[in-house]
Amino acid sequence: GQKRASFFSFLLVLLVVHKMPPQGSKKQRWYLGGIAGSGAVCITHPLDLIKVHLQIQKKNRNVFQLIQNNAARWGILSFYSGLSASITRQMTYSTARFGVYEYLQNLHRERGEVAAFHQRLAYAGLGGVVGAAVGNFADVINVRMQWDIKQPEAERYNYKHVVDGTSRIIRSEGIAALFRGVGPNCGRAALMNIGQVAFYDQTKDTLLRLELIGDNTRGHFVCSFLAGTAATLITQPFDVVKTRVMQGSRYSGVFQCIIATAKEGPKSFYKGFVPAWVRLSPQTILTWIMLEKLRKIFPAT
Repeated sequence: GQKRASFFSFLLVLLVVHKMPPQGSKKQRWYLGGIAGSGAVCITHPLDLIKVHLQIQKKNRNVFQLIQNNAARWGILSFYSGLSASITRQMTYSTARFGVYEYLQNLHRERGEVAAFHQRLAYAGLGGVVGAAVGNFADVINVRMQWDIKQPEAERYNYKHVVDGTSRIIRSEGIAALFRGVGPNCGRAALMNIGQVAFYDQTKDTLLRLELIGDNTRGHFVCSFLAGTAATLITQPFDVVKTRVMQGSRYSGVFQCIIATAKEGPKSFYKGFVPAWVRLSPQTILTWIMLEKLRKIFPAT
């Protein structure tokens, strides 16, 4: 444990202090992140559904028991419940978070500079907050659609798709319900974007400079794997609270949810950590590999 912590501490220090040379004034296309995120979520959505079920469940089933139970009761296709909401969330959330980050990075590129690590952290955090606010409605619907199959028929939302879910929430609960859990969601998204985006960029730049990797798929895999792991570690408590608040009226607010979860023990904030990591790492890896490919197809201008 101490050796691992020391390794990550050393890596973080290396990333912070390492100076990067200017890389020219070319600007990345800000909208490619949403496209890459949407492609990745089509593959990783079942892992997200399993994570949600583990976080909300009252029984203590492990990952394999939950997968076996869901497949036996509702079939394989049940693992894709809420896919339309997941894609919509990526097209809103990821487009906004990458868009804000790339826009601010491009301001440096126009001057022939590279943003410092602390600036990247700030830009990624801001992008995450903006993205979470823009995509919160889809996140609410996604959580509800994923949890529906576990509910008694009389208590199900039965949303047909994300548009149906949005219109029905507005009619029955008011537009404010679309922003349920937006507080913890923004906090989580800020940390998530710092881990997934700023950490990826800084890791990639540093390892390229040290000639430890090449600017190729293998190098992108290494950097995105490290970024996905970092993002999972720092966001899981926020993710548990966000999921529980969005699920419905079980909690009156964020603070009540935090207190109730804390009473279950500190480990409760890391419920579903393994599937969260298993989901987020492939999601991060696929998003960045797809995004890097898109950047080559649609190069910076």
